[in-house]
Amino acid sequence: MTDSAPVLRAERESRVPLARRVAVFFLCLLLWMLLAGEWRVDELVAGALAALLVTALSGERLAAFAGLRATPGMPIALLAFVGRFMLALVRANLDVARRVLSPSLPLDPAIVEIETALHSPLARLLLANAITLTPGTLTVDMEGSRLRIHWIDAPPGLDMQAATERIAADFERHLAGFLQ
Repeated sequence: MTDSAPVLRAERESRVPLARRVAVFFLCLLLWMLLAGEWRVDELVAGALAALLVTALSGERLAAFAGLRATPGMPIALLAFVGRFMLALVRANLDVARRVLSPSLPLDPAIVEIETALHSPLARLLLANAITLTPGTLTVDMEGSRLRIHWIDAPPGLDMQAATERIAADFERHLAGFLQ
């Protein structure tokens, strides 16, 4: 029985496509280089070794990254998403701070439902987390392609299409660049 264990493990790990492993490797390498802050050869080599180790040890856990697109433009799309998220984060923080400092500003909190066009569970998870991390919005439930979001100032009579456009459209567009 112990003879079949390595075969079963190899079969499980082979379910993770090579393209996904390559994408995770390059994402890990990019993260390493961004955190290192210096684009030197020794940092690149150390980052490549660390990314290779993480990718190799991850095995079947890489199935969580099923929605990643391994394309040459993926790093640029990822950076565009991070940039858009940071901009939304700053704007939302300023808006919430303005509301705290000016109590006379109206608040109209509501739970709104949006529909996402993103297909992969990873893409929907990243969208939900980006919305939650942006002050003034909080994803409270996710079922299929629908997300329920607590919004600190939802305009009255807002329909699902308009809410999706105001809350998630930019995030979705950028996430679609590197996720399905």
